[in-house]
Amino acid sequence: MIDISILTKHLDLYLQGFAHVVAASLLAMLGSFVLGTFVAVLRITPNRLLNAIGAAYVEIIRNLPLLLVVYGFYLLPGALGLQAIDGFTSGTLGLIVYTASFVAEAVRAGILSVPKGQMEAARASGLTYVQAMRHIVLPQAIRIVIPPIGNQFLNIVKNSAILGVVAGFDLMYYADIISTQTFVTFSPYLFVGMFYLVLTIPISFAVKALERKYAKTQG
Repeated sequence: MIDISILTKHLDLYLQGFAHVVAASLLAMLGSFVLGTFVAVLRITPNRLLNAIGAAYVEIIRNLPLLLVVYGFYLLPGALGLQAIDGFTSGTLGLIVYTASFVAEAVRAGILSVPKGQMEAARASGLTYVQAMRHIVLPQAIRIVIPPIGNQFLNIVKNSAILGVVAGFDLMYYADIISTQTFVTFSPYLFVGMFYLVLTIPISFAVKALERKYAKTQG
């Protein structure tokens, strides 16, 4: 049975958690896009060492559980005798590092889909490799991979629930508190799902719209 009083009595906690979910998601979206693009460039660079570093990052991180990556940021500093990182920061960093491995592969695919003649023409005109990649190749590649990157951003919002495991003050964190205080086990988490849908449904529709738009331009 749904207990609506759980929402009305604890709306302030839900709104605090919702704000932290939005903040963590936005930071993770920006961070994973920047890091993922950087790693993608490493993956296709002619330098073998940089290429190997990019490949190792992708293969290692995307084959680890997200929870383990987050725990790495949350527990490792203390184990090394360093200042501990709070749950919100460690959870957000985990989301960035984890999602960047998937963004990197999407951007890499976009870069490889750009005709090689574009890079050759840019280099022939006097641009360095970095300048040609930044000004000529990457803008075209990013446009191509907007839909799959949009799906990764959607995953970030859903995966942000991991913050609750490390006391990240998100929706799941506050739902655990509410459930413990009220001894109600179902309703607190049902309302968490409703708050997540407020975020994920608009993003999902936006991603689908971008996919249709891109399909038309390709056609």
